[in-house]
Amino acid sequence: MALTPHQNEALLREIDDAVRQDDLLSFWKNYGRLVIAVVVLGLAAFGGWLYWQHHQTQKAEANGEQFARLMSAAQRATLDDGVYKQIMAEGGPGYRAQAEMLRAALAGGRNDAKTALAAYDAILADAQAPAATKDAALMRRTALAFDSMKPQDVIVALKPVAVPGNSWFGSAGELTAIAHLKAGQRDQAGKIFNEMANDPLVPESIKLRAGQMASMLGSATTPKQAGPTADTPAS
Repeated sequence: MALTPHQNEALLREIDDAVRQDDLLSFWKNYGRLVIAVVVLGLAAFGGWLYWQHHQTQKAEANGEQFARLMSAAQRATLDDGVYKQIMAEGGPGYRAQAEMLRAALAGGRNDAKTALAAYDAILADAQAPAATKDAALMRRTALAFDSMKPQDVIVALKPVAVPGNSWFGSAGELTAIAHLKAGQRDQAGKIFNEMANDPLVPESIKLRAGQMASMLGSATTPKQAGPTADTPAS
């Protein structure tokens, strides 16, 4: 007996469902364990990421509390050795560098140059220390040891920051120019003083001194004026 179109469609649907079910059972039989393993690994990785995030947050909070305690002791001109050592052992790069800067400042206040220089050197040797803190440590270390350093050593040490446009150019340029003078290099000193006097980022008090020194050395020049633009005709 021939099937009606409706019966034929229903039969095809049943066959298709059976094939799909058979394919699913076959797939699960062959790859079920792999699927479960992937799901478990994914959940484990997600759980690990959540734990890491929580741990990092707790660690940052703990570091902040420890540094606050260190600062509190420093206000009494005292370094809390226990807290300092804990920060150096467990703190992040930023907190370690700031703890060393604090140790150096307190040592400098006691005229303990040896300890201060050691603290600055530790920051400069730390590859993970923030660049801004390393620049500050370089400046303070050089200023502290300036009288005992050879002029050329000062020039080399400050070369990365003694450039126009750098935020430390005022202080670094001044020390570098003085080192050039000590070495008898008047032209180089005058050039740096003149650059400082014309750098808009250099503090006004330093610019004034630099301008006076540039004039004394015959190196003073006025800043270059911008030429006329299309909107501003020349007079």
